[in-house]
Amino acid sequence: MRSYKATFDSLKKEVGKVIIGQEEIIEQIMIAILANGNALLEGFPGLAKTLAVKTLSELLNLKFSRIQNTPDLMPSDVTGTYIIEETGGKRSFKFQPGPIFANIVLADEINRATPKTQSSLLEAMQERQVTVGNSTFKLDLPFFVLATQNPIEQEGTYPLPEAQSDRFLLKLKVGYPSVDEEYEIVNKYTSEKSNPKVKVLLNKSHIATLQEMTKKMPIASDLKKHVVNLISATRNMPDLLQYGASPRASIGLIMAAKARALLEGRNFVSKQDVHAMAYPILRHRIILNFEAERKGMSTDDAVKSLLEKVK
Repeated sequence: MRSYKATFDSLKKEVGKVIIGQEEIIEQIMIAILANGNALLEGFPGLAKTLAVKTLSELLNLKFSRIQNTPDLMPSDVTGTYIIEETGGKRSFKFQPGPIFANIVLADEINRATPKTQSSLLEAMQERQVTVGNSTFKLDLPFFVLATQNPIEQEGTYPLPEAQSDRFLLKLKVGYPSVDEEYEIVNKYTSEKSNPKVKVLLNKSHIATLQEMTKKMPIASDLKKHVVNLISATRNMPDLLQYGASPRASIGLIMAAKARALLEGRNFVSKQDVHAMAYPILRHRIILNFEAERKGMSTDDAVKSLLEKVK
C-alpha cells in the first residue's frame, strides 16, 4: 500500500506544477476515479476547475474532451450523430462520434443545458454506453464525467434533476485560494514560464488495477453497518430534512471511503474515511426542509448534525 501512496504523492506533486492549492479537490477527484464514479464540481468562475481536470487527464494519459453546456446545445452535439457519406457514387450513413467518446469528459456549466441535453449524459454516466437511433455504442473505459456548475448566476439555468445529480458519486465544493496561494498563482501565471509541462505517471491499465484494489480494500462489518445507519438516518430527520438519501449513497460512501484509504496508503478503512467522505457523498443527495433553510443551514451543516447524532 505504501508504494501506491508514493505514486499518489508524485501525482499531487506534478499537479502542483500547474495548480496552486486545491489539494483536497484533486484528492477527491482521484477518489471518484478510483471508485469508478462521476464528480460534480461547484465553485465560482476562475477557480481552475477546468484546468485541474485537464491536468489530471494528462497525468493519467487519458483522452480528454470538454463540452461547454449552453441552452441551445442539442443531445446529438454530445453523443454524436449519423452523417451521409458518399463513396463510389453510393450514399450511406456513417456515425460521427460526439465529445462523449473520451475517457474524461468535462461537462462545463452543466446546469446551463436543457433537461433533454442533460439527460443525454445519463446513459453514458450509468451504463458506460451511448444509444443513437437503433444502435448502441460502448464507451472506451475508464470513463468519467466531471461536471462543473456555478453557484451564482442562476438566471437561464436548469437545475439538475434528482435522478441525474444522484448519478454523481461526489459533489465537490471548490473554494477560493488563500492570500498566499493567490500571490503564488499571480506570480506563476504572469511570468514568462506560465505553461508548465507535466509528465505522464499512470495509464488506463494502472487505473483499472487501482480500481480493483479499491474494491478489495477491507472494511470492518461494524463500519459497514455504521454507513448503512448513517444513510438510513437521513430518511428519519424530519426536523432538518425533507428527503433523505437512497441505498446508492450507502454503496457510494463505502466505495469512496475505500478509495480514500488506498490514497492514504492504508490497508483498511477507518471511521475517519467514512466521516470525511460523508460530506461530498451526501451534500447533493439530501434536501433540506423549509425550517432548516429558514435558519440558514446548508446541507453540510445537516451532514455534520447527522454524524454527531449517529454514533
